[in-house]
Amino acid sequence: MDVADLIEKGKIKRVFRARRKWNIPNLFYHITQRAAGKEPLFIEEDDYVEMLGFMKEACARHEIEMHAFCLMPNHIHLLLRPLQRNLSEFMRNMLSRYAARFNRKYERKGHLFGGPYRQAVCLEDAYVLAVSLYIHLNPVRAGLVSDPVKYRWATTRLYCEGSTRKSFVKTSAVLGLISSKDGKARKEQRKRYRDILRKASDLEIGEVMEQEGVIENFLTHLRGVIPSSLGSFFKINKFPAEIGINLISIEELDEKIKEIREDPMGKRPETLKARRFLIEQLIARGYKREEIAQRLGMSRKTIYNILRKAPSL
Repeated sequence: MDVADLIEKGKIKRVFRARRKWNIPNLFYHITQRAAGKEPLFIEEDDYVEMLGFMKEACARHEIEMHAFCLMPNHIHLLLRPLQRNLSEFMRNMLSRYAARFNRKYERKGHLFGGPYRQAVCLEDAYVLAVSLYIHLNPVRAGLVSDPVKYRWATTRLYCEGSTRKSFVKTSAVLGLISSKDGKARKEQRKRYRDILRKASDLEIGEVMEQEGVIENFLTHLRGVIPSSLGSFFKINKFPAEIGINLISIEELDEKIKEIREDPMGKRPETLKARRFLIEQLIARGYKREEIAQRLGMSRKTIYNILRKAPSL
């Protein structure tokens, strides 16, 4: 079964990647990056402007479609789609240039960003829309503004009101998801988006950089405020099967892990094959060997032996 089949059956929707990041063109990625420790990323307005300049230049240089962003005082959110296999180069170009400029300006040394950026891949239209709304609600959750449209350093106003000036940000893909079946003009799409954003601001939302499953929970609540006429909201896209492993849902993964842990001494071929399958699922999600051993209740040596000896799935 290939990835397209799994997507169509609802088995793959959104995949979080802290390590072993994907670098596949034409997928939607939710990228987060925070400052090191409790340091700020932006101190003066000029800092935000400089970051936007670096972002725009890097998008043009690396053929990145920027679909939404929010620059918060100590972290950033991006919703983007690379057209080439160069996402890591784009991030390195943008962040390293900004860090060098920030350190020179404020006469500081050391790392500005707190480790590698974090990545979640959106494999369903509903998740793309949910991520854009989540990104635009960041300033409200942080208490910086009461109306997300009022926040200057995000794409919220572009989505809700539009602009007479040409922007490097592409809003059409996300706004197109909230058209009714017969299609709507862009003005109507913006109105719909703002209405959904306003209703979503009342939902309880966690912090995606600190908790697992935040977007998934947000989407569950979000379905209750989406107009029933928006059938295309739940349309599923078909993506290239270049991911390399057919990922099952989190719920199914947890259930299979529970079954394996209940049979710790199982040495039958089918049990070993099931263990290898779960190990590969966890590796694909970015888990380290030590973390995999803890989740499966095995030693790291056992993990190594299973991967080395077990037949390929």
